[in-house]
Amino acid sequence: MQSHMIFNTSIGRQKPETIINRQHACPFCEREQLDDIIDQRGSIILVKNKYPVLLDTFPTVLIETDECDSELSIYDKDHLHDLFAFGVEHWLRMEQSGDYRSVIFFKNHGPLSGGSIRHPHMQISGLKHYDYRLNIAEEQFRGVLIDRQPGVECNISTHPRISFYEYNVLLSDFDQLPKLADYVQMLVRYVVQHRKISSYNLFFYQLQETIAVKVIPRFPTSPLAIGYGIKQVSNNLDEVAAEIQQLYL
Repeated sequence: MQSHMIFNTSIGRQKPETIINRQHACPFCEREQLDDIIDQRGSIILVKNKYPVLLDTFPTVLIETDECDSELSIYDKDHLHDLFAFGVEHWLRMEQSGDYRSVIFFKNHGPLSGGSIRHPHMQISGLKHYDYRLNIAEEQFRGVLIDRQPGVECNISTHPRISFYEYNVLLSDFDQLPKLADYVQMLVRYVVQHRKISSYNLFFYQLQETIAVKVIPRFPTSPLAIGYGIKQVSNNLDEVAAEIQQLYL
């Protein structure tokens, strides 16, 4: 199995930066100039990524809205549900094509998220030789329960992939995809609006018959994680779960 993916530095240098430098024109706002549009549903557009920085991949960008300064935590429910239905549909379609070893679906938001463009977007990328599922463990999606509805659950990880706070939404009944979207929005709203954290990531996973989404607030990474692979988890998960319940449920 391929252990590392190759990053094309020369292409990476060409990418526009609009998170830190808002003087640069936003490429996702200039919709009439978008090339290689794959699909569109209202203001939601899936396009081929102009900057394929990872070798042996098929990268696409899911432009979430035509409002550059908007953000997932404030989308109205109709748009939120359309976005998740559209994104998951294309992610699973690429997975089922048989053209890739695995397909990753994720979102960067904010200056510490690893993203470069402010305009709300996600990414779906087919990986020809890399299987992300070999690097995850079931225990990373277990945690302190926040809420549960038939076919969908929301919790805080007791065994986070990186450290501290990670929020999971687990979907076992595909008909409950709108509720998964509602839970993800609730968690992002808690992170951005209540905790005042500027950056976060969303990561989508296929775990056998379950779809999982991780909401991960982003901070400077702990040196213990970088240098030694030591993961930390906070001792107040029950308090955080109770706070989210009190605020939103």
